[in-house]
Amino acid sequence: MPDSTAAPARAKVLWLARLEYRFHSWRERRARRRGQKPTVTPFPCYAGPDWVRVLGRVMIVPPVKQTESGEYASVRGWRSFVAVPIGYAQVTVTIGGSEHVVVADRGGVIDTRLPAQLEPGWQTFTMSVEGGEPIETRAFIVGPDIRFGVVSDVDDTVMVTALPRPLLAAWNSFVVDEHARQPVPGMAVLMERVVRDHPGSPLIYLSTGAWNVAPTLMRFLRRHVFPPGALLLTDWGPTHDRWFRSGKDHKLANLRRLAQEFPQVKWLLVGDDGQHDDEIYTTFTDENPHNVVAVAIRRLSPAEAVLAGGRTAVNDHAAAEVPWVTDSDGAGLLERLEGVGVLSPDAPR
Repeated sequence: MPDSTAAPARAKVLWLARLEYRFHSWRERRARRRGQKPTVTPFPCYAGPDWVRVLGRVMIVPPVKQTESGEYASVRGWRSFVAVPIGYAQVTVTIGGSEHVVVADRGGVIDTRLPAQLEPGWQTFTMSVEGGEPIETRAFIVGPDIRFGVVSDVDDTVMVTALPRPLLAAWNSFVVDEHARQPVPGMAVLMERVVRDHPGSPLIYLSTGAWNVAPTLMRFLRRHVFPPGALLLTDWGPTHDRWFRSGKDHKLANLRRLAQEFPQVKWLLVGDDGQHDDEIYTTFTDENPHNVVAVAIRRLSPAEAVLAGGRTAVNDHAAAEVPWVTDSDGAGLLERLEGVGVLSPDAPR
């Protein structure tokens, strides 16, 4: 017998998404009447030899104090969430002397692929909106000879956040700034060691966190000496067919996209057992065994597991085609990756 409640539920979510867009449009009109103008917040991205995946967001942000270095002063997470997203804004992207006009989505997010001929490594380009001052950002260009890359989760993998417990997650997102967040012991050393052992390899931080927290996350990574990498976060709020975006779908979709864009690259996948990383990485590895060099899963401590709502059961990977290693911190994972040959045991620490 068909479920008579399915259609009304879908209509309700569609109505909620439309309401969200109207609310942000009203906020945008109020902000513009006060003389505020939109700006584009670019995010570090990645690229191939002849294209760039451009990432950013167009917003009207609350005025904040700037430090002498020109970077935004410490801003608690709630400031990012009260910024006004500018849906369908036209953004001018200048790469290698060529201008491209792209359109943001209804949440102000820019995620598009543009043609460009750039040398491997970190390269810069600019983005601007409504004739404003161009803002510089950068992309990591993956050379055609690169065969190794790293994809790392963020929450409870590089940063202790105790997700997905709702109240603590909200506290971390809306109240606490990056000074109060703690890195997972040894993970910065592990990441630095991996990219040093594999020069020219891309490092991508793939998280279910919202784009709103990207500035805080970038400051956190710099403060705790994590190697720079591209950020792949997600938008926040309802979609056309569900109340909130699926973090699992977001991660799997981006992993599958990376496999298509860089078919020659084998990825080291780094995550933890507090959410769904094991399940996501298992699915991706089963689909693309030739695109995975190893999987490293950080085990949460008993206290962290309680705060995170328990551990996700880790599957038995003894018969897996690629090595799976687990340990409680970055130092342990580093040793285990040495043991399976992903890292050279003779390299200095």
